[in-house]
Amino acid sequence: MNPPGRNWAGNYSYRASTLHEPSTLDDVRRIVARSPQIRVLGSRHSFNAIADSAELISLSRLPSKVAVDRTEMTVSCSGAMTYTELAQALAPHGLALANLASLPHISVAGAIATGTHGSGDVNGNLATAVAALEIVLSSGDVITARRGDDDFDGMVVSVGALGAVTSVTLDVEPTYDVRQVVYRHVPWEPVLDDLAATTGLGYSVSLFTTWGDDIDHVLIKSRVDSDLPWSPPSLFGRRMETSDLHPVAGTSGETCTTQRGVAGPWSDRLAHFRAGSTPSVGDEIQSEFLIPRIHAVAAIEAMRALSPLIQPHLLVSEIRSTAADSLWMSGQYGTDTIGVHYTWRPDPAAVVSALVRIEVALAPFDARPHWGKVFLAGSASIARLYPRHDDFVALAHRLDERGAFRNEWFDRVIG
Repeated sequence: MNPPGRNWAGNYSYRASTLHEPSTLDDVRRIVARSPQIRVLGSRHSFNAIADSAELISLSRLPSKVAVDRTEMTVSCSGAMTYTELAQALAPHGLALANLASLPHISVAGAIATGTHGSGDVNGNLATAVAALEIVLSSGDVITARRGDDDFDGMVVSVGALGAVTSVTLDVEPTYDVRQVVYRHVPWEPVLDDLAATTGLGYSVSLFTTWGDDIDHVLIKSRVDSDLPWSPPSLFGRRMETSDLHPVAGTSGETCTTQRGVAGPWSDRLAHFRAGSTPSVGDEIQSEFLIPRIHAVAAIEAMRALSPLIQPHLLVSEIRSTAADSLWMSGQYGTDTIGVHYTWRPDPAAVVSALVRIEVALAPFDARPHWGKVFLAGSASIARLYPRHDDFVALAHRLDERGAFRNEWFDRVIG
């Protein structure tokens, strides 16, 4: 049992005095049942206190079992497994996931619990792939919840408040290849005149911007097995780039997955950053807000108006789309969204100061914060954004009667 230290970016130090690292399910049950306050610590890729508590438990030493069911087209794996590890396990079976986040270094259960999303007009967030969950409750009991069960849609994006997710079953499909290309200095006006046309150019499209006079670069990822053209030769007068570009200016593209239209496996293209490399730039703070698609252009224009405030503290922003779902605490619950992401310089006071203005500017657009990023909104603001909020709180109290998995973050943000 060791102190847990800090998160991957170094902006958050865990206050827990103990980090349990059990190697069996029975050990997990025993530890959870006797702990007054506990949370599961995943790959440490959250930027706030969502994963903190008096005690923490890591599930990374549990057996990394992977079971493929070709009849149901699912894979079951340890919740602590990273997406990189899962992709490697799926490769011999010729199988793939439908989507990945920007970086593959994150744990499956952690990404699901925080609503981490990947992107694409027709792609749901990573949690929408969940077909079943195995959860150790604070009583020490183990339950399995499957898609279609009562309350299943409330249990997937759990913000870590229901129990320890020890196993996850995900939908899979036959493997596929992806190409990605970049266009630099794309003008704002034609993109915002028909944002859907731009985000529909590929399987996944990202707009990277520092909120200047143009969009720094547009990244289009296209499936090779799609009937759509894999990419246009030019985009609003800008030609394809012939080298791999990092989203953050001045940073080497060597850590990025291969661009330049070179086809490669889904697992080596859908994420922005290579497995085994430093994701993003490392020394940073992140925020993100998920905005109903109907408000996307107005929200982007509101952020452009704040560019003098944002730019001095920003490394880069990313704008991308994700499809609606029915998961109660998902940022995409009931609505297609545009995510506006901020990768900040590591200056917490400056980030908080900027977020005060940003959250006020985005409030009219019903912007939902990404659970694992830095944001300021509390439960009074959050509750109105989630129609099933009260149902989720009731579910948390029912599954965790003694409140072992609820922490200060939950009390402040969810209520």
